[in-house]
Amino acid sequence: MSTDFDVLVVGAGILGAGTAEALAEAHYSVVILEQLGIAAATSSRSSKLIHGGLRYLESGQFRLVYECLRERSWLLENKPQLVRMVPFYIPVYRNSSRPPWVVRLGLSLYALLSGISNGAGRFRSLPKTEWDTLPGLKREGLLAVFRYYDAQTDDAALTRDVVASAVAHGAQIICPGSLVGAEVTEDCVRVDYVADGKLNTLRTRALVNCSGPWVATTNMRCSPPVALPPIDLVAGTHILLPLSLGNRIFYVEAEDGRAVFVMPWQDKTLVGTTERPYSGDPRDVVPTVEEEAYLLHTVQQYFTQTRGLQVEDICESFAGLRVLPEAAKSPFARSRESMICCDNEQAPRILAVAGGKLTSYRATARKLAQKLQATLEDKNPIPRNTSESSSRISSSERERNL
Repeated sequence: MSTDFDVLVVGAGILGAGTAEALAEAHYSVVILEQLGIAAATSSRSSKLIHGGLRYLESGQFRLVYECLRERSWLLENKPQLVRMVPFYIPVYRNSSRPPWVVRLGLSLYALLSGISNGAGRFRSLPKTEWDTLPGLKREGLLAVFRYYDAQTDDAALTRDVVASAVAHGAQIICPGSLVGAEVTEDCVRVDYVADGKLNTLRTRALVNCSGPWVATTNMRCSPPVALPPIDLVAGTHILLPLSLGNRIFYVEAEDGRAVFVMPWQDKTLVGTTERPYSGDPRDVVPTVEEEAYLLHTVQQYFTQTRGLQVEDICESFAGLRVLPEAAKSPFARSRESMICCDNEQAPRILAVAGGKLTSYRATARKLAQKLQATLEDKNPIPRNTSESSSRISSSERERNL
């Protein structure tokens, strides 16, 4: 039986976008099914950073940090309009949980993993004579200030760019469209979905579940579902303050020891993030007043110009959801690596990816494409299907979604 597409990707966040791009570039026919909009959830609610994850060195995630730093280099070179290097500053105080020598050791390892020869991994300790270049930073108890470089992006714009690339390579997108069910048959995966108020059906060789915080819900609509590991949803909140601290990012420590970023964003200051368990509908996640107060209090501990602000002065706040492996330990210590599961290791028809990072979306997409290789090479790539059964969106709708 012929199929309408080689692969259906569920979800148009950064992982779904990257997976569709990788497969379309390999000349497979791909369709993305997205229920809300491109980057409508987690992929527009991140810390807007393209980085290796300095803090992940503490939990021994060296492979992840190395992978992310390699991907950072590629993004800086290939998407300079969206990804740029920014100086990061780490102030260390007498009451900081990490003394200067520990921070220096971590930055040295980070530089080594980054590749010191390219300059991106270099760091330095600012002499006291240069502390005046950081106006408003609390001086009381300040022992050292370290500067290193990482990258910043517009996460939603990056996701839209990757979707546009996938479409340019022949991918289709159905948005809005909701998965009703998917069933693996002898020769295809039959997919039922709702779009334009109608129930539609398409056939595909494989389905890749990249639906982020909906990954478990989407998985249960597949027959058979894959064996997902136990996972938790963890909400993270950011706040936007009506002032600028300059074109630099600060990496500070909250009173409970958590790392918090204080970042330039749209001529204002973005502060985040928090971590709390979440069990509701992913569509309903919103910041709590307690989280907003926590972040405002944290930034006020370090910057004098913020101390007159009240919670009601916050310009904007938003919350996103991370998908993390279930564990008794704190979210901070849990693995950030993507978890890829499938129904059949030899020739998978249903795949699901949970977790992962914005920075490493291409690496995860490559892993998914590699797992699909046996399934897709079982037959020659099929021509682009023009059947009306796939219910593609019109060109005007596609432009609106991109």
